[in-house]
Amino acid sequence: MQTLAAIREFVYTYPKTVAVVTVTGGGGVLEEINFLWTLTGVGLFGVKKWMAGGVCHSKVQLDGKTVLITGGNTGIGKETAVDLARRDFNCLIFILELYKICCCASGARVILACRDMDRANKAAEDVRKESGNDNVIVKKLDLASLQSVRQLAKDVLANEERLDVLINNAGVMSCPKWLTEDGFEMQFGVNHLGHFLLTNCLLDLLKKSSPSRIVNVSSLAHEKGQIYFDDINLEKDYDPWKSYRQSKLANVLFTRELANRLQGTGVTTYSLHPGVIRTELGRHLWPTMPLWKRVVYKPLVFLIKSPTEGAQTTIYCAVEESLQNESGLYYSYPVIPIFIHHCILNLFINQLSRSGSNLVFNTEFFTDYSDCAPKTAAPQGLDDEAAKKLWDLSASMVGLT
Repeated sequence: MQTLAAIREFVYTYPKTVAVVTVTGGGGVLEEINFLWTLTGVGLFGVKKWMAGGVCHSKVQLDGKTVLITGGNTGIGKETAVDLARRDFNCLIFILELYKICCCASGARVILACRDMDRANKAAEDVRKESGNDNVIVKKLDLASLQSVRQLAKDVLANEERLDVLINNAGVMSCPKWLTEDGFEMQFGVNHLGHFLLTNCLLDLLKKSSPSRIVNVSSLAHEKGQIYFDDINLEKDYDPWKSYRQSKLANVLFTRELANRLQGTGVTTYSLHPGVIRTELGRHLWPTMPLWKRVVYKPLVFLIKSPTEGAQTTIYCAVEESLQNESGLYYSYPVIPIFIHHCILNLFINQLSRSGSNLVFNTEFFTDYSDCAPKTAAPQGLDDEAAKKLWDLSASMVGLT
């Protein structure tokens, strides 16, 4: 057992080392506890800032552009909508004595494609207020219904002159064994098939509007996923995390195959992992999470990204000029403390305790992630043969010829 003085010296000497300290009686205990609490607070603040990562610094303006965001009524979808809606080119603010006159040209025309219209209309009003752009509209989209997807595409093609950015953001995570309206496993159906059909239905308009972009919000969970071609709906062995990982890997493979098929059209594609974020996506997690994980998770909420922070990589992929000649790549978020990151991922995504596994750290994870920059996808996310096979299967499932 080290003395508190020795522990203090150790912490000052090795500030990046994690130590667990038990404090018992002795003189000056309160002073030492205050010191440790202060040190802990400063450390947590630093970790929080580190977790938040950088921001998209692109100043690209979107006057005259049209953006469609699925699931834009909450979370990172809503924050992405706010950012893109306020990217106006001519915004002149004159302050003369007691008067302030604003003369603004609108930013992008933003379409929020959502399932719950009441919440979508409320979100659209929020986006208008926060961005100062009234050109924000709502359209109905239920990704669990192929008919709804086709109806939205028909509406967009009939009423929109252009589509510059399609952001496939909506998703569901770790839900029970539910089926879509068309009988597909819910997570694969919503996260992949719905977006696959929507994207294909809007390709002609995207090509007409080129240069244009398709952004698919995936997840680091794809690294442990695989495509179960022989049981795509997981009828034999359903597990919510197995399904989620499959759907997120499908996002990466879809992006890759789409890029190959769109070469020379002026339409580029990107998939990304936004980070671990405080959003409604995890609403199915809490009821199934073991008690010990809930206890561990609570203090970590402070460290998790906010929706604004989590939206940065999506925004980056949507507007960053340097990406114009890149396509099919996978993007991630900035470097964060490895231990904290993997604790959170194991709580939210891996759910290792279900299979009796322990927390495992591999040397491959000790790699710096650049701010809003390309990151190599998992090997199974680079499989062109699997990407083509998934495309053909998906086209058959949604009725595309």
